[in-house]
Amino acid sequence: MGLPSIFFISLGVGLSGALMPGPLLTVTIAESYRRGFIAGPLLVAGHAVLEGTLVILLVLGLDRVIGNSLFFGLVGVAGGAFLFWMGLGMALEVRDGKLHLDLRDRGSARLGPFAAGLTTSLSNPYWSLWWATFGLSWLLRSMERGAAGVLSFYTGHVMADVLWYFLVAFLVVTGRKFVSDRVYNYVILGCGAFLIVLGARFAGDGLAHLL
Repeated sequence: MGLPSIFFISLGVGLSGALMPGPLLTVTIAESYRRGFIAGPLLVAGHAVLEGTLVILLVLGLDRVIGNSLFFGLVGVAGGAFLFWMGLGMALEVRDGKLHLDLRDRGSARLGPFAAGLTTSLSNPYWSLWWATFGLSWLLRSMERGAAGVLSFYTGHVMADVLWYFLVAFLVVTGRKFVSDRVYNYVILGCGAFLIVLGARFAGDGLAHLL
């Protein structure tokens, strides 16, 4: 797989996850009301430092199993299943009318935005599950292209956070709402479909390594 594919798949999957309401979105909104636009970049920086550290640790550990078909297959199936589950969950939430893009003030974090970006991610079980399944699987594939592949993986993943949370911070400080809930739900539905297809592909590739 080429480096552009690694980058854009990382970007697409990362953006699909970032768009869903969660702790980091809540903190971004709160800190942007309190500190202005700078809160967005600082939160993303804290989040990126945490994930960069994790990527380095994973690469150092995965280097020993990069050629193991059993490990590659099991991780691929787990990662694909997680993506499929995530995409299906997004589609069901849209169907049930549970998703709303709420940019109202929700208080402020006790920590500064940089530390909040790090600790909010670290304390989120969903974040750990993502990295233990799809994140691990996609990193393994990226490592087949060496350091450039890992860099493409990480850059694409972080760029998704930059695009979304910078935009959220901007919208909060300017008092704008750029899309209606209906459009937001259509975007989430499209992201869910993307994850379902990608998850099925990853699970299929993983099974191929096991058979």
